[in-house]
Amino acid sequence: MTNQNRNSLLGIVASLAIGALVVLAGSDGSSKVGSIAVFAVCGILAYLINWLVFVPSSLAKTEHYFDLTGSVTYITVTVVALLLSSDLDARAVIVGAMVVVWAVRLGSFLFRRVRRDGRDGRFDQIKVDPLRFFMTWTLQGLWVLLTLACALAIITGLEREPIGWVAILGIVVWVAGFAIEVVADRQKSTFKQDPANQGRFIASGLWAWSRHPNYFGEIVLWTGIAIMALPVLSGWRWVTLISPVFVTLLLTRVSGIPMLEARAEKRWGGEDEFRRYIQNTPVLVPRPPHT
Repeated sequence: MTNQNRNSLLGIVASLAIGALVVLAGSDGSSKVGSIAVFAVCGILAYLINWLVFVPSSLAKTEHYFDLTGSVTYITVTVVALLLSSDLDARAVIVGAMVVVWAVRLGSFLFRRVRRDGRDGRFDQIKVDPLRFFMTWTLQGLWVLLTLACALAIITGLEREPIGWVAILGIVVWVAGFAIEVVADRQKSTFKQDPANQGRFIASGLWAWSRHPNYFGEIVLWTGIAIMALPVLSGWRWVTLISPVFVTLLLTRVSGIPMLEARAEKRWGGEDEFRRYIQNTPVLVPRPPHT
């Protein structure tokens, strides 16, 4: 067995182990279907959907449906949680709607992007290796589960509380994060569609305030949902607060910013204009540009 295959197997096992622990914690105080916690049903479903789509994707060696599958998984898991949970309240319904709106918007945006570009460079080496490709789809199942943890805790939990100032604060934070992400994505898409900008990096709009404003918005919106969860968490369900922490670590340490920063450095690192942009623009948290 090669080191690459060994690492892929370890990644799969680690993903399943972490997912199992979060499912156990989130199932504490969860609504049930028969004797099974709804939280657990949702966790298992997050993996199953990705594994099912992996099969035809691996045979065709294509990544075209990876991001779309991620969005479909978010939507399916959330809807199943809403349908199977008992005594839904306003907090649960609002959070469910937030997740669906976010998933539909982001999924359609990413799917259009990969269709337009014809490929996703992240998968060039991965999709030709079945085990490594399977690990990627498994990790996406874990990504959905961990990111949704707070939302699922709200929806599936037996504890219900009226909407108060904490929930309202969470909603405001979510709306702010969602707006930042949408505006940043649209600005970058518009920039790339201009023939005069082909092969150039964006440094205007929100991108003059942050090198990754879309990721900042993503972290903020999931933090908003975590804030909404605070009044209804108890026992082991406090573990679900891993959601915004996981999103932050994923985007800042694993597959988001490090990958894009390395790619940008390789492409424009020798340009003075890019060096000034790097020096004057924060990586993540927005700051007004120097005048």
